[in-house]
Amino acid sequence: MWSREEIERYARHFVLPGVGEEGQKKLKASRVLVIGAGGLGSPVLFYLAAAGVGRLGIVEHDRVDRSNLNRQILFTEADVGRKKAEVAKERLLALNPTITVEAYAERFTPALAKRLVPAYDLIVDASDNFPTRYLANDAAVLYDRPLVHGAIYRFEGQLSVFHYQGGPCYRCLFKKPPEHTPDCSLAGVFGVLPGVVGTLMATEAIKVLLGLGEVLSRRLLLYDALETDFRKLAFPRDPACPICGEHPVIRSLDDVNYEENVCPARAE
Repeated sequence: MWSREEIERYARHFVLPGVGEEGQKKLKASRVLVIGAGGLGSPVLFYLAAAGVGRLGIVEHDRVDRSNLNRQILFTEADVGRKKAEVAKERLLALNPTITVEAYAERFTPALAKRLVPAYDLIVDASDNFPTRYLANDAAVLYDRPLVHGAIYRFEGQLSVFHYQGGPCYRCLFKKPPEHTPDCSLAGVFGVLPGVVGTLMATEAIKVLLGLGEVLSRRLLLYDALETDFRKLAFPRDPACPICGEHPVIRSLDDVNYEENVCPARAE
């Protein structure tokens, strides 16, 4: 079952209560799709690869820009101009050649979601825009996959686990996106912030895969880097949610205009 390299690599997991050999087997058999390989995706991918998640999928259409390098730790100066998904695959396999990594250097569209989400056990939303966040949520709900979500803004971050064991989804908490949210090129982002939030996202993903501890479902964790403050906000499942509520109107990824987040008005 285990090669000598794997026994050495996962030695600390093998002796860890709650993980052990059986837990490591679960990780090896797991398939995780990570949407976004930027600030949040970098630590998520690094730690999932290091932990021995057997198959990692990376969806990222962008190329490495020099302005990424203060926070996107997957990349170096030599990678500027290259496709992030391809560079990420190289880095992760260099870290752990015993796993499988699939790179999808394209946008996360409804068509791609239909093709990829059913092939993975867990979805991690490390994207940086609201259309992708709502699409990731809807795909997770429709294909019955748990979703680990994280987001950052200036000096603040948030994360939660959606659609986990009957828990609420992203739409239950965020009915619609805010009207004005500048991206980090305009608002700025504290360089180390995605490292904190992304590592916590990887932690929740591994907990979900192992059935370990208390997963961050039904709660939103808020982090303020300037105050070194963590807060949790509890939230319920929304009976009126358009996708996971009592009378869902979103029955397919084709039902939503994700660029404008326009859903059907009522059930057919």
